[in-house]
Amino acid sequence: MLPNISLYDVSVWVLPVLIAITFHEAAHAFVAHRLGDNTAWQLGRVTFNPFKHIDPFGTVLLPGVLLLSHSPFLFGYAKPVPVNFRNLKHPRLDMVWVALAGPATNIILALLAALAFHAVPLVPANAAQWTADNLKNGFLINIVLAIFNMLPIPPLDGGRVAVGLLPRVLAYPLSRLEPYGMLILIGALILLPLLGAQLGLNLDVISAILRTTTGYVLRALLFVTGNA
Repeated sequence: MLPNISLYDVSVWVLPVLIAITFHEAAHAFVAHRLGDNTAWQLGRVTFNPFKHIDPFGTVLLPGVLLLSHSPFLFGYAKPVPVNFRNLKHPRLDMVWVALAGPATNIILALLAALAFHAVPLVPANAAQWTADNLKNGFLINIVLAIFNMLPIPPLDGGRVAVGLLPRVLAYPLSRLEPYGMLILIGALILLPLLGAQLGLNLDVISAILRTTTGYVLRALLFVTGNA
């Protein structure tokens, strides 16, 4: 049985999702270019064209399948921005700035969406609800994307930050997890909770951490933008 999703639902989710992932990936590419690596620049990734960043499987097919199968957790990803860290002026430190650029951009977008709520009364009545729903979804999506990407697991941004800041004795073994990072995430976010349900245990630890952290950030941004 398919979930009851209307065209209106699609119209208020697609734009916020595309903006969130496009600006996130473009920020990585732009900061890498500014710090000395032109790999993403030469591939046209320093752009707000979403089609340059969408991964057909990770951005469209995987989230769609999870949604249609009533999965308790939606998971997806954009096309990773290629960065040759050897080209950066200060590889370890600059890797941190490149990684932070994406989540930081999402937090800025969330702030802008929250501030824009104050302008909704100025929107024509027949478009006010649609505008408010887009802003609400954009606010939430950008916060979730920022928090999720800061998990300290390569190849997520948080993993790259940890590799750049930790002592080499710890950074090196963490960096070697990168080829298996997506499998670790799928196991922690989907398979482990399913196993816990079979055993009568709550093993959904990562999702609980994400929900709690997202809640704190959400309330903080609403407060500073006068929406609390």
